[in-house]
Amino acid sequence: MRAANDDPDLFRVVFVCWGNICRSPIAERVAQRAAADAGLTNVEFTSAATSSEEIGAPIDRRAQQVLRASGYSFGGHSAHRISAQELDAADLVVAMEDIHVSKLRALSPDGTNVALLTDFDPAAERGSGVPDPWYGADTGFEDTLTAIEAAMPGVLARIRELQRNAQ
Repeated sequence: MRAANDDPDLFRVVFVCWGNICRSPIAERVAQRAAADAGLTNVEFTSAATSSEEIGAPIDRRAQQVLRASGYSFGGHSAHRISAQELDAADLVVAMEDIHVSKLRALSPDGTNVALLTDFDPAAERGSGVPDPWYGADTGFEDTLTAIEAAMPGVLARIRELQRNAQ
């Protein structure tokens, strides 16, 4: 549910992962560029965490490297934990793993705006999620970017569908 002062024409998408320093900010930056390239307007992309462990932290240096190498923006990020108000104000909340979906549904039990990122990728196994690259080798960040890019056409298609249905 949107606040009374919200712009009714702005479609809000929040990407969510555990700490908001790897997967979700990568998805936010990929979505921003994909939407711009596709001419999709009136959409705001942000990202958030389900935990409070990394509050205030920038994007992980390895995630920054992957973003930079692929021509995405990577600066100006400060990790934050999603609130029930932010969740309810969003039109679409895209989680990286099932555990995030569960935490989001616990935060807003009546919410119907939560989805799993990989469910937007027709080549991904349904419900598979995007593994956390933080604990592994640097190549895990490349795999994360690849998984996010593969799902992005489906995310944009869902945004367009939801925008049409709202008119």
